[in-house]
This record gives sequence, structure tokens and C-alpha cells, in this order.
Amino acid sequence: MLRKYQADAQQVLDDLTSERLIPFKLVAHKVTEETGTELRIHFYDSRLHSVIVEGGKEISIKDQVRAAVLLRVSKFSKPLTARPMLSFS
Repeated sequence: MLRKYQADAQQVLDDLTSERLIPFKLVAHKVTEETGTELRIHFYDSRLHSVIVEGGKEISIKDQVRAAVLLRVSKFSKPLTARPMLSFS
């Protein structure tokens, strides 16, 4: 079940990146159970290490991950901007 949560979290992260709502790519490396209902999504990124969401709630894990990541990114002290993509043609 944790693998499904990891895949769902990664889909959300990819969506946020493609929608340009977060200025850097995150990878959901691992999902662990914190308590009976809490799940921690680990990113292993120096800007955002992890977020905690509630399993078994009426709100989907995807919606919770999306909200948690956007909230955390909004609290960064410096404005974050996406790096321009380099093209080597």
C-alpha cells in the first residue's frame, strides 16, 4: 500500500512541476508510516525534506500531498524561481 501512496505522491509532484506551481522538481523517494494514520512522504531534498499527510481520511492522499507541498513552498523565506531550461541543440 505504501508503494501506491508513493506513486500517487509522485504524480502530484509531477503535476505541480508541470503546472509551474513549484519551482523545482521533487521526487517522492519513500513513504513511511509515522503513526497509525499519519504517512510521511520523503523527498530527500535540501529545500523540502518531507511532508506528513493523514491516511484513511475523506480527503484523498493526492489532495493532501498537493496542499502540504504548496503550503510548505509558500513559506520559504526567499522567492523561488524556476531555472531556465538549457537547450543543447
